[in-house]
Amino acid sequence: MTDLAPGGKAPEITLPRDGGTSVSLSDFAGQKVVLYFYPKDDTPGCTTEAIGFTEMATVFAAAGAVVLGVSKDPVKKHDKFVAKYELGIALLSDEDGDVCERYGTWGEKSMYGKTYMGIERATFLIGADGTISHIWRKVKVPGHVNAVLAAVKETTAT
Repeated sequence: MTDLAPGGKAPEITLPRDGGTSVSLSDFAGQKVVLYFYPKDDTPGCTTEAIGFTEMATVFAAAGAVVLGVSKDPVKKHDKFVAKYELGIALLSDEDGDVCERYGTWGEKSMYGKTYMGIERATFLIGADGTISHIWRKVKVPGHVNAVLAAVKETTAT
């Protein structure tokens, strides 16, 4: 499903997370969810993004939002990534790529003239009612966490 748009219902997900438990979107009914997709644990951009969300996790929580990161890395790799950088956000493992497909973040990418399949860095802000309020595609890491936080706070006022 790649036809997701603001105002549409966010597809339900249930995925294993770092620490060995599972997380579902429905676990956060009545809360806003920042669902961000990133290519790979422990790479420069992904590390910067995860640290940025961790540093602002309490501010997101105060605004009524929880932050969930999704990549195709296995739970074991997430555990190492969380421990290495003392991350304070849940990292979900979508090893089979089903959730990435449903959110339209799996596709062809290119680097140094070579094309390959990978996760497009994207973020979805899901409202307390389960509808998507904002979508950021082809995210550039610098300034992104603050932009998402501003949107979370904006939706708090309504």
